[in-house]
Amino acid sequence: MPNFIASSLKELSFPFGNDKIKFLWQANGRNERLIYTKNEDEGFFLVVKPGKNGVVVKGEKLTKPAKVGLLQESLELFKEQSCNGIISQAFAVKKTNLTKKVSEILSLEEFVPAFYELKDKFKEIFIEIGFGSGRHLLYQAKNNSNALVIGIEVYKPSIEQVAKLARASALENVRLINTDARLLLSLVGSNLVDRVFLHFPVPWDKAEHRRVVSSAFALECERILKLGGKFELRTDSKEYCDFSLSKFLEPTNSKIEAFKNRNLEVTSKYEDRWRRQDKDIYDVIYTCEVESGESVLVGDFSFKEKTNVKNIIKNFKNFIIKKEDHFLHFEEIYTINGGEILLKVAFGAFNKPEQCFIKISDEKSEYFIKKPILIRENLAAHELLKEYLADARDN
Repeated sequence: MPNFIASSLKELSFPFGNDKIKFLWQANGRNERLIYTKNEDEGFFLVVKPGKNGVVVKGEKLTKPAKVGLLQESLELFKEQSCNGIISQAFAVKKTNLTKKVSEILSLEEFVPAFYELKDKFKEIFIEIGFGSGRHLLYQAKNNSNALVIGIEVYKPSIEQVAKLARASALENVRLINTDARLLLSLVGSNLVDRVFLHFPVPWDKAEHRRVVSSAFALECERILKLGGKFELRTDSKEYCDFSLSKFLEPTNSKIEAFKNRNLEVTSKYEDRWRRQDKDIYDVIYTCEVESGESVLVGDFSFKEKTNVKNIIKNFKNFIIKKEDHFLHFEEIYTINGGEILLKVAFGAFNKPEQCFIKISDEKSEYFIKKPILIRENLAAHELLKEYLADARDN
């Protein structure tokens, strides 16, 4: 995460910045401050917190923009205008960093309308989960010009780098999203996808619950794949191979092939390294043999009731509400001038949780910067949150 350490901060008077970058207001937490920042059309937080040798300033992980150049520019300006005595710096603003909107990179909020606009323009739809350097994803895009190739990656620098490579090769069929794959698959309609690739995921041998593959994931792949569509796992972990085989045997109709040391036309840099070390490579290929019903979900994430900010501040604590298939975790509270607060919460399904900020006044509550994804578990957790805010009003 880009960051720097300053010996101290100057007194901040909001708003400040320049014609392009604005630092609009701050929210004060128990151990850190959040600085709400706008750069071009993107809003995000900078985090200011005490460190061992000074004041640490960095991008806030949850709201960090996909285009890292926007964050780096903002850190540079904040350093120049607000800080005394720079002790160290772990970023450098480069002209090659993306700071403008590019069609290849989508936010999760932009994905649904973009996907349903694009899906009818292509004969096939491919999804690659965890594309890393993008070697395999770009190969598929170059060799399948009639396919929309969607890449999902949690490491934001990879998204920017692969977007540049796709643009340099004039590949108009690539779209990249920084998110958890399990969330994105929930947004894809049934019977639409031709191929799902999962190449060399982290095996998480001692934490199975963190794996991409699960019983729920196998059922979601069955739902989104077309009749005859394929899920393809490639891994150097025999344990992950065996685990995935067992999960993809759970759907009612399962056609599965398994291979050992199969040669592909394109390999990742990790596979090249492992082959030099004589490690075995395993493939699991699941073919969908059913047509699924359409998944229909109705609901929204609005807050219609008023609340009481003073009561929330007085009674706030870090705690978790657990239900059978969803949860709500109150993580942190921040106060804003003018009688407003921010709540940072995690919630939703246990195997695909989300984190969000809620900006709250006595008159209005709203998810801030990003809304949750419309899935059943998130809607259920949202109802718990509404009950919490209503209780604060009445107590």
